[in-house]
Amino acid sequence: QVQLVESGGGLVQPGGSLRLSCAASASIFSSNTMRWYRQSPGKQREWVAAITSGGSTNYADSVKGRFTISRDNAKNTVYLQMNSLKPEDKAVYYCNAYYSDRYPRRDYWGQGTQVTVSS
Repeated sequence: QVQLVESGGGLVQPGGSLRLSCAASASIFSSNTMRWYRQSPGKQREWVAAITSGGSTNYADSVKGRFTISRDNAKNTVYLQMNSLKPEDKAVYYCNAYYSDRYPRRDYWGQGTQVTVSS
C-alpha cells in the first residue's frame, strides 16, 4: 500500500516562508520522481515542482527562484521550501508519485496540506 503524507501547511504573511514535507512509502520513493502539485479554489490542479531519484529538479515558472524541492532518501521524505510567498500561492498542496516502470500508469496522491498566504 503506497502512502504519501503531507505536512507543514499553515497561515503565513506575504513574503514569509513555509516548508512542506511529504513522507512516502519506501517502495515508491526510492527510485521514482517525486512531485508537488497545488490546487486553488475554482482552478485546476497545477504542477509545482519535481525531483528525480538522482536529485535533478524542475520548477513551474510561477515558483522558480522562490521554491526549492529536495529529498532525504534516508527518511523517504520530499520537501518543498517556499520562500517569498505571495497571496496567489494560496492553495492545497499535494505530493504525487507514480511507478515509472509500471503500466498502466497509476498516480498516487497525498491528502493535501493547506497553505494560506494572507496579511
